[in-house]
Amino acid sequence: MRSRLFHVLLAVMLAALIAAAIASSAPTRAASDPPTSTGTGGAAASVERLASQAAIDVLAKDGNAIDAAVAAAAVLGVTEPFSCGVGGGGFMVFYQANRRHPAHPHVFTLDYREKAAGAMNATSFWENGRALPFNDARYSGMSVGVPGTVDAWATVLKRWGTISLAKALAPAIRVAQNGFQVDQPFFNQTQENLDYFNDVPATAALYLDPDGTPHDVGTTFRNPDLAKTYQLLATGGAPAFYGGALANAIVQTVTHPQIAPTANHTWRPGVMTTADLTAYKVKQRAPTRVTYRGLHVFGMGPPSSGGSTVGEALNILEGYDLAHLPREQALHLFLEASRYAFADRGAFLADPDFVQVPLRGLLSKDFALTRRNAITDRAAPGAVPPGDPAPFNGTRSFRGEASVTETRAGTTTHLTTADKFGNVVAWTFTIESTGGSGLLVPGYGFLLNNELTDFNFDSTTHPNRVEANKRPRSSISPTIVLNHGKPALAVGSPGGSTIITTVLQILVDRLDLGMTLPQALADPRASQRNGATSSPEAEFLARPETAALRARGHSWAVPAEIGAATGIDFLAGGRLEAAAEPVRRGGGSALVVKPTG
Repeated sequence: MRSRLFHVLLAVMLAALIAAAIASSAPTRAASDPPTSTGTGGAAASVERLASQAAIDVLAKDGNAIDAAVAAAAVLGVTEPFSCGVGGGGFMVFYQANRRHPAHPHVFTLDYREKAAGAMNATSFWENGRALPFNDARYSGMSVGVPGTVDAWATVLKRWGTISLAKALAPAIRVAQNGFQVDQPFFNQTQENLDYFNDVPATAALYLDPDGTPHDVGTTFRNPDLAKTYQLLATGGAPAFYGGALANAIVQTVTHPQIAPTANHTWRPGVMTTADLTAYKVKQRAPTRVTYRGLHVFGMGPPSSGGSTVGEALNILEGYDLAHLPREQALHLFLEASRYAFADRGAFLADPDFVQVPLRGLLSKDFALTRRNAITDRAAPGAVPPGDPAPFNGTRSFRGEASVTETRAGTTTHLTTADKFGNVVAWTFTIESTGGSGLLVPGYGFLLNNELTDFNFDSTTHPNRVEANKRPRSSISPTIVLNHGKPALAVGSPGGSTIITTVLQILVDRLDLGMTLPQALADPRASQRNGATSSPEAEFLARPETAALRARGHSWAVPAEIGAATGIDFLAGGRLEAAAEPVRRGGGSALVVKPTG
């Protein structure tokens, strides 16, 4: 008996040691990763080390910025599953260096936004004559748009990349198989969704412990089902996602969500079909473009509102000498320019395949003058009405509708890459809210998005209303700034509708107020989105200028963290400064191929 007990105890001890060794060998997403790196040979910045390192490894082997971006994006689909993944979509701005004609580079933008199913209509989110509350609409099959991520990966690699999809996915497959250590942001994001995740057996099985709690910080998280999905894509390409068994599993999850008998919420089914998946195609769109202080600022056009709203706000602010104004006055003008630009965003921005968007008018310097003239030395007391861009758009009238839908903050992720050949990628992608729809595709290891709640789903007349095969308006704002045709700055951020104001504030900090890019990324933020209050971070409220802003009539919502941006600054002598968020969301990781200190 003693001998048997001894062997049992020995086996238990060995098992514990093996488990500890496996856990300790799992890659970690430590907050001590460098948030800033300077050097040559290429650069990458993302929300965490494993993704940035995957990009750098590709760049070091002569891959280009597109190759590196896809590799990093795939890793983020493993390590940031509540923010992005193959169940979602996004937008990319790409600067392609023209080595034959350096003064004539090309800037491309790719729209791989999710689409509404063909059977949807303006009242798809309505019951009993009114729109559903947001969470009832979100946690459902109806909120799931047809994902665009996989088609985007395949498309950009074929069009601009130098490696295969299989090679780009290899680092992410290793991370999914070997696992990584759960950090505090991962734990917190799971906890935020706990009351809904435990309704869905497949989601709970992956993201919760057997006792129904989130995986503890420091434990190893593996996702073998997602590794299997990536391997399927590596061999079968995009067709393996948009057809066959995987497509059937997505549609089954959307139309017949598997919900636990103990669920304490109602999960409404969606209407997506395999034909919706088969028909999905990414779109190459024309970038938005404005000049600011002699620089050319390129952004993402509709159905994203990022490029137009950032561009309009910059046009408004260009009429002020921000660099020589008192700091509180510059902040006041930044907030008010955001307010007026958001009023126009809310009224006019939608999918241009369905709605005529007055983009030329919105980005007109003369239209910006009319909006600038409405700004006073005091904050507007609340929401302001939209302006009239029609006279500046070459049209006599234009149909818009002021938005009454709340502009929500949210989660997403952004990465920035640059290579030694001069190419640059600013890429923002998402599954919308933290945790998306809450529906995990059983056996395949990824969450589905809730992007369709980005429609003005409470309206049957708004330009951004729900319609079949339509892409909802987005706030995603990947941005590349050129100086005499060459990259000067690339930046982007997560954060739902606060993405726009975050990118705008970074641009103002960097281009007007003399901050370095790392300083601009770390700067305390505030976001005004045409509301009675502005959303601040706690650190912003602690600024010495806050009292003066209150005296001007600004008021504040409950403080909350805003964004976790990344970017690359292009320094003299061909040096690159990669910068990531130093603190927010646990801090990011910025790396270069050849550090120079």
